[in-house]
This record gives sequence, structure tokens and C-alpha cells, in this order.
Amino acid sequence: MQELIMTDIMQDIKFYDCRVIEGSSTSIILDNGKIEEISRNFTRGAGVRALCGGSWGYTSVEGDIDLKKGVDAASKLAFSMNASTPKEDVELAVINPPEVKDLPEIRIDPRDVSIEEKVDLLKSIENSAKVKGVNSTKVMYLESEFKVEYRSSDGIESGYELMNVGFVVSAVASENGVYQAGRESRFGYGYELFENENVLELAGKAGNTAVELLNAKTPKGGEMPVILDQELAGVFAHEAVGHASEADLVLEGDSILENRIGEQIASPLITIIDDPTLHEFGYYPFDAEGAQSRRTEIIKNGVFNSYLHSRETAAKLGGTPGNCRAQGYSMPIVRMSNTFIDNGDARFEEILEEIKDGMYLIGSRGGQVNTGEGIFQFNAEKGYLIKNGELAELIKDVSLSGKTLEILNHVVLVGNDLKMTAGRCGKAGQLAPVSDGSPHLAISKALVGGA
Repeated sequence: MQELIMTDIMQDIKFYDCRVIEGSSTSIILDNGKIEEISRNFTRGAGVRALCGGSWGYTSVEGDIDLKKGVDAASKLAFSMNASTPKEDVELAVINPPEVKDLPEIRIDPRDVSIEEKVDLLKSIENSAKVKGVNSTKVMYLESEFKVEYRSSDGIESGYELMNVGFVVSAVASENGVYQAGRESRFGYGYELFENENVLELAGKAGNTAVELLNAKTPKGGEMPVILDQELAGVFAHEAVGHASEADLVLEGDSILENRIGEQIASPLITIIDDPTLHEFGYYPFDAEGAQSRRTEIIKNGVFNSYLHSRETAAKLGGTPGNCRAQGYSMPIVRMSNTFIDNGDARFEEILEEIKDGMYLIGSRGGQVNTGEGIFQFNAEKGYLIKNGELAELIKDVSLSGKTLEILNHVVLVGNDLKMTAGRCGKAGQLAPVSDGSPHLAISKALVGGA
């Protein structure tokens, strides 16, 4: 990385840092058996921040990178903003240089696999999704490699490289003008993903889900006991709890968890963790501020334990930084990584017996959450009625809604079958790779939407 230079106004700049990112990405899309897209994109650029008093200046540079000009531009912006609208000085929590270790190992480099071989694999996946009754299929292959270099004015300098691969398969079935879809995806760190996962079976599962949902019933909604599968419970952990624990939202007054450190806010069975050190899709060895990645117990045995922090929020609220991320060259913000509800000790059969009569909700088709009011609504992909402790008929068009803290306190059993799901999280216009997960959860009372 280039040596940086002191500018004329640097005596007023208390901090600056630079992130240089260089990489490439490949995508292949098959739509109903035809190649819709094969693309490869290259990128190189940098994001530069400077802090003057209580104001941040930020600039991004693409292509040929001149970090000296970047620092100068960011510094002038920070100086100008601080002069025109002075704010309370920003303090940054002290961090040590990160130790880059335990990077995900790649056994099969996807760059060594030909495009032709990748297309053949996608065709096999798509064929497996075309079960009887499926009208339309789509498969996408994604691959990215990137190198990150970081340097700050307080002497931190480090870097790392990562490689991601993954695929998404979707299938649509229709009958009498009614359409239903099934979807499966997997993401990892090497082409061995396609050996470790039974991708053809997953594709068939997507197709079968679409077909089965055509004849599924829409149940009557209401308040009742429910079981959440690992994916939907993971979405709840991420959206309803994880975002509310992000300290920037807390400082903005947009979190139900403000001023609740040390409070019992959930069932003692609930422990929720964010851990960027896990080799899941949200992995990073250090964050966008050069802070070492670390495991954070957001909730421990029902007690709210910690916010997720940047250096700025950690200094304001007291805490440990390491949760600041950025998409590409964007401004770093507080973000989750791999967020999950930790394992309990209940078997799925025990959970069914506990619920006895209610609903089993499976998968996620999006939803919404208000972190300030602590309310949410998520749509399940499908579900089953539960009668006398056994799964009964398949159901569709069901949703889960309610108040975050009430649901956390209505958890009566936590399964022993934690499973993670990879995806991307949006915040402030930025998408970050994340994973979320959970074991099965038994909830004594929840509001379920239906017919």
C-alpha cells in the first residue's frame, strides 16, 4: 500500500484510514435450460475516511488509486463539515493490530474449473429441479475473489484474501392460474461446496416444494403455539434481535434494546451469538476498521449482554469494537456477521410433543421489522399443522408476527439441531454477506397470519 502524506490541514485531523479492495466476480445464469448470462467483472478501488472533531469525511476511489489524494479529499471534507456545523468530538475505542489467522481453506480453487464444467453442473442442477409439475426453473452460479488491505493513521496495517462460491436454484409450478415457488441456495469458500452438498437433491427439493404448495391449504390465522424451523428462527434472530443490537441504531434511538444491558429480556433457554470467526458466509478476520473479529454473546441465558460495536460506538457506550463492515468502498457501518441462536438440548420429537396442537413454520420469504418499536412480521415458505403432537397437512401463505421481546420470553424449548443459512443483509443501501441460524424453537404463544 502507498505511503501516505501529511496535508495542510492534517493538524486538525485526528484520525484517517484507508481500505483498498481488489477482486473479481463471475456469474452464470441458466434460465429454463438456456444460458442467460456468463459474466466476469473486475474491480479495484479504495474507501478513505478522515475524522475532524465530530465530523467524518469520506471519499471513494476506483481504478488507479492515489491514496494521498484520497486522504487529502476526505480530510478537507471532514474539516469543512466540522467548521460549518461543529458537533461533539468523536472518540474512538483503542484497538490493537489484528492477527490474521485461521482463514478458510480451499481444497478446490474454482478458478481451476472451466466455464464449460460449471455450465454442465448448472444444467444438472436445473434438470433435477424440473420435477413433474414444474413449469419454470432458474439456476445461478456466483463466484468472487477479493483482496483487502487496510491502513490507519494510528499505525494499524493488515490484509487478507477470500474466495466465495455459491449457487441458487428456483422452481415455479402453476395450476389454474395459481403459482408457487421453491428455492434452495448454498454458499461457501471453495468449489468443494458442490461435493460437500448434495446439490441435485437440493434442486429436487426446490421443485417438489413448488409442486406440493399448489395443493396446500391456507390455514386460519390466530394466536397459537408454534414451532419455528432453523431458517425462520435464524431470520428472527438476525432481523428482530441482531439489528436491534447494532449500537449505531441504539444511539439513533431506533432500538428496543436501548438501556437494557444486564436485563433479563428472554427465556433463560435463549443465547444469541454473533461470530465472524466462524467459517460461514459472514466470516472476516478483521473488520472494516482493522479491529480483530470476535465472538459476541448478544443474549446469554436470556440476559441482554452486549451490543455490536464500531470503534466510535464502543467509545460512546462502552464495549468492544469489531463489528464494523462495508460493502466494497462504502462507508463502514455497524453490521452483523454470523448470527445465531445457540443449541439447546431438545429433540424435535420432544418439541412436537410440547406444542401438541399448533403450527410448524418452515423457511423464509422475507418480511419486515421495526427495531425501534420491537415489532416484526415474517413470511414462512410453508408449514404444517400440528395435531396431537404430530405433523398433519401441509399449509401455505402463513406468516409470523408479534413483539420481539414477547416472542423471546415465550420460547419453551430449544432444539439441539442448529443449522446455518447463508444470505445477504441490507442496511444503509449496502449488502453484506451474512449467515444466520438456529435450532428448532418451540414457542408457547405467537400470532400467525393465514386466511
